[in-house]
Amino acid sequence: MPTPAQTPIETVPLPSPLPAPIALQPVAGFDAADHAAMGLALALAACGFGLTEPNPRVGCVITDVAGQLIGCGHTQRVGGPHAEVMAMRMARAAGHNLAGATAYVTLEPCAHHGRTPPCADALVEARIGRVVAALTDPFPQVAGQGLARLAAAGIRVEQGLGAVEAREQNIGFLSRVLRQRPWVRLKVAASLDGRTALDNGASQWITAEAARTDGHAWRRRASAVLTGVGTVLDDDPRLDVRLVTTPRQPLRVVVDAPLRTPVTARLLAAPGAVRVYTCVDDATRSAWLEQVRQRPDAAPVELVHLAGGPNGKVDLAAMLVDLARHGVNELHLEAGERLNGSFVREGLVDEFLVYLAPKLLGLGRGMWHWGPLASLDEALELDWTDVRPVGADLCLRARPKGRLAGWHGLAQA
Repeated sequence: MPTPAQTPIETVPLPSPLPAPIALQPVAGFDAADHAAMGLALALAACGFGLTEPNPRVGCVITDVAGQLIGCGHTQRVGGPHAEVMAMRMARAAGHNLAGATAYVTLEPCAHHGRTPPCADALVEARIGRVVAALTDPFPQVAGQGLARLAAAGIRVEQGLGAVEAREQNIGFLSRVLRQRPWVRLKVAASLDGRTALDNGASQWITAEAARTDGHAWRRRASAVLTGVGTVLDDDPRLDVRLVTTPRQPLRVVVDAPLRTPVTARLLAAPGAVRVYTCVDDATRSAWLEQVRQRPDAAPVELVHLAGGPNGKVDLAAMLVDLARHGVNELHLEAGERLNGSFVREGLVDEFLVYLAPKLLGLGRGMWHWGPLASLDEALELDWTDVRPVGADLCLRARPKGRLAGWHGLAQA
C-alpha cells in the first residue's frame, strides 16, 4: 500500500466544452491568434479558483506550428501537475509533436524543484519553440529564472500579453509574495441607504438569491473567510461555500479577543479547518479547545494568541502576516461594522465588494464604523473596478486609490 507521500494527486479534468476565452486588453506586438490563445489560458486558470492554494492559478495553451490548438491545462492541487505539464500531456496523448510549438502560459514557468520538477525544463525537453508568458513570477525561487532558462535554450520568449488579467487572477498570490500579507477583500450586503441589518440585528435576507450566490463564488476563490465574534454571536454563520460547487472549503477565521465563540457554533463544524485569533491565557484556550474537540462533528481548530492591538484587541496587521505564513493568498472579510471599521481605519482593506439591494431600511447597522473625520481631505478615496447588476441587486467593487500603482511592474488599472 502506498504511503501518503507516494499517493498520486488526483487531477481535475478540463471542463467540457472548454470555457470561452477571456477578453484581453489589446497589447501591441501580438496578433489576434495570440490574444485568443492567452484568453483561453486565462479562462483555464480560473478553473483553479479554490483548488491551487497556496500556489498561483495558472493556465496553459499550446498551439502547433500551424497555430492549431493541440493542448491545454491548468495547475492542479498542491503537489499535482502544473498547467504546462497538463497541456503537454494532452498534446502527447493525442499524438501531436511539440517541437516548434507555442506555449501560452499565464505565469512564468517555474525553474525550481519543489513538489514537482521545473516546468521550464519540461518545456525545453519538449523542444517548444516559443513561450508567451503573461507575468513573471515574483516567487524568489523563480523571479525571471524560468524565462531565462527558456531563452538560454534557444526558445523565443515573449511576455506581457494578458498581464493585467493575470494579475487580477493571482492578486492574492502576488500580495502574499510581494507584501507578505494576503489580499483583503471586504464584502458587505446592504440596503440602498447603507444598512447591513435592522436596528434589532435582523439581516436575513437583505439581498436576493443571485447576489448571495455571487458572494459564495467570491468565498470559493478566497483562501480564507474571516469574521468577528460579534457576528458569530449574532448570526451563528457557517462561513462555508454552499451555493456554488467548490473543490474545498476555505479556512474559516474568527477574530475573538475574549474567546466568546460558543463551542456549539456552526462554523466550528467540519468540513474545513478553523483558526481563531484571541488574547486569552493558555488555560482558557486549552479548556475551550477541549470542549470543541468533544463535538462529534468538530473541525480541526487552531487557537492563536495574538495580542498587541488597541485596547487589548487582536493585532490585525500581525494576524495578516501570520495568515500569509500559513499560505493564505486572498482573505474574504465578512464581519460587522466595528471589525470592518478597524480594518478600514488601519488601511488593511485592499478591495471593497458591496452588494446593494433596492431597499431602504432606515435606522440600522452600517457597513463599517471607523469614527468621524474632521475634514473631507481625510476621506478614503477609491477607484471603481466593477459595477454590475446581479439579479435584482447591484454589485460594486472598488479599491483604495493607487493601491496597485507600481505593483510587480504594472501601473494602476
